[in-house]
Amino acid sequence: MTIIASDLDRTLIYSPAALALDMPDAAAPRLLCVEVYEGRPLSFMTEAAAALLAELAGRARFVPVTTRTREQYARVRLPGPPPRYAICANGGHLLVDGEADAGWRARVGRELAAGSAPLAEVRAHLERAADPAWLRKLRTAEDLFAYLVVERAAVPEEWLKELGEWAEGRGWSVSAQGRKVYAVPRPLTKSAAVAEVVRRAGGTGPVLAAGDSLLDTDLLRAADRAWRPGHGELAARGWTAPHVTALAEHGVAAGERILRQMAGCLP
Repeated sequence: MTIIASDLDRTLIYSPAALALDMPDAAAPRLLCVEVYEGRPLSFMTEAAAALLAELAGRARFVPVTTRTREQYARVRLPGPPPRYAICANGGHLLVDGEADAGWRARVGRELAAGSAPLAEVRAHLERAADPAWLRKLRTAEDLFAYLVVERAAVPEEWLKELGEWAEGRGWSVSAQGRKVYAVPRPLTKSAAVAEVVRRAGGTGPVLAAGDSLLDTDLLRAADRAWRPGHGELAARGWTAPHVTALAEHGVAAGERILRQMAGCLP
């Protein structure tokens, strides 16, 4: 069976700020809310995308692959049946029928200890290096990685470049997505967790994937066929690969186009 492994935020689901509905009201798509937090609607898909996803989940094995923590992922209500497998914390947690797999988490812990600097060291550096003028929050996620919530327009590009160089020397990578700047250990990858899902699912059938950020690069490279939207870090850098379709669509329309093209790949 085909496995569809897709990033969520800014790939399939969109915050109000990321919808990119720069079109006449008459042409704007109907939206479905798929996440509510503290009484506020937080994430959306087009209704057409929701119908496509529900159809795909019946024809293939759909695997959400997200940098969200398990708690953040649990807020999302995607159309279709609950996925058998889901990947959270950028590959740090593999959920099976909604429960975290302890064996996978232990394996990830061993790989991180062997291949990257400790989280405490990276967090301490972020605390020293971030400017209070644009830093809003500094958080750690699942004891695996750290991220900053920032006023993105005020963050100097040179600061991001220097942070990336510092992190690279310690086995970490940096990704800027919307108002968040992530620092993630290089051994913590979405593609490794998807490979484990493929193994558990019997290792047959192609993998289709989609994503918009640098943290999705390994996932897209490992897939048999992949898509990236016309927005995000990868689009800004012009990144692609022979088996990756670089879409022109931005915002929520890109999520719908990704699902439509994936549906066209299924038998």
